[in-house]
Amino acid sequence: MSSDVIIGYHGKPRCAWAGAGDTAFGRYHDEVWGTRTYHESAMFEALTLGVFEVGLSWSIVFGKRDAFRTAFRGFDVAKVAAMTEGDVDRLTEDASIIRNRGKIQATVDNALVMASASPNLVALAKSYEITRKRAPRSVADLPKTTPQAEAFAKQLKSQGYRFIGPTSVYAFMQNVGVVNDHVHGCFRAIDYRATARSR
Repeated sequence: MSSDVIIGYHGKPRCAWAGAGDTAFGRYHDEVWGTRTYHESAMFEALTLGVFEVGLSWSIVFGKRDAFRTAFRGFDVAKVAAMTEGDVDRLTEDASIIRNRGKIQATVDNALVMASASPNLVALAKSYEITRKRAPRSVADLPKTTPQAEAFAKQLKSQGYRFIGPTSVYAFMQNVGVVNDHVHGCFRAIDYRATARSR
């Protein structure tokens, strides 16, 4: 077994970065990361957490995920788009989240774009789906970005989305399952060759 795969508490092999325990981070790996979803609030949450991750570590942002959900009204796009300058002022004083005014305001602005842009985020994500010929062999094989992510980021920026770039957009693509980057040997990895043979 690759050093990038370990046996989790449930007896299943999982990507080593998730850890072996029954933790929120482990459940995120098992249930969320790489799972294809086009649910609006889930996509908005993934995009927003990427905004806040810029210049920080994922572990810091993930640790505040529940607080972000409360702060940004369950990532309901319409409700966040309706937030006022007073709401932004209030959130810059909220110690439970990352109090970066620019990122908070960008989240509100991104909700406004998401509510009105055409093609919408769901349609764009579908157009950039990546199907690999095989699962990545190791974490070292995972790119920080791809040509698809660069094109996706460029299109999002042209629509008015803020605080995004190719790296954060690729992380968004991983999160919502536009690409499955679970490494070979993980129970969440896709055996693309077996899938092809079964068709």
